[in-house]
Amino acid sequence: MQSLIHIEDVEKSFGNGNKEVKVLKKINMTIPTNQLTALRGRSGSGKTTLLNLIGALDKPSGGEIYFNGNPISSYSEKQSAELRRVKIGIIFQSYGLVPLMTVEENIEFGLRIAGVPRNDWNDRIRESIAIVGLEKRAKHRPLELSGGEQQRVAIARALAPRPALILADEPTAELDSNMAFQIIRAFQSLTNNQQTTIIMTTHDPGIMEILDHVYTLEDGQIANQ
Repeated sequence: MQSLIHIEDVEKSFGNGNKEVKVLKKINMTIPTNQLTALRGRSGSGKTTLLNLIGALDKPSGGEIYFNGNPISSYSEKQSAELRRVKIGIIFQSYGLVPLMTVEENIEFGLRIAGVPRNDWNDRIRESIAIVGLEKRAKHRPLELSGGEQQRVAIARALAPRPALILADEPTAELDSNMAFQIIRAFQSLTNNQQTTIIMTTHDPGIMEILDHVYTLEDGQIANQ
């Protein structure tokens, strides 16, 4: 099976000398295209750090990450930003919504940044809002929404451009179980039908049971590697 992400001997440390902390230690993994993959592990195990490296938001201290066969750790800030703009959708735990924009406008903003043709905006906005069940809240601004609703807007904004890769840090953490499974089913539909690859972190054992691949991080390493 073709891989979108290939990780070779990746390490990540923070601090120097006696204060150096190794967060990731010799990570090796391959993420197939059009699959839904989860990273699990306790807080501090390195899940979010690994997501940030895959998304070119940070650089590894050692090793290499390949995106579609291209090594990205030596990318300039401009190259990294362009990779994220065109190829990667990121769902942060902090939502990252624009406060003065409505749900629709936040999603439109994401489409504009990703360079999606204007003619496609209305359909993409409508489809992504329907996926997360926010049709009745489309004209509301983030401060008028609950935490779970804001999380769903962040998910819709990442889905709408249909990027090659979506990185989602605990995307269902603020959602009730019914909505969480609806989001996961939407993720699975995307990977099956839209040529999208999704990597997410989760603590939810129910969700892990229905995913294509689950990697466990323990003390900065992949367990049972």
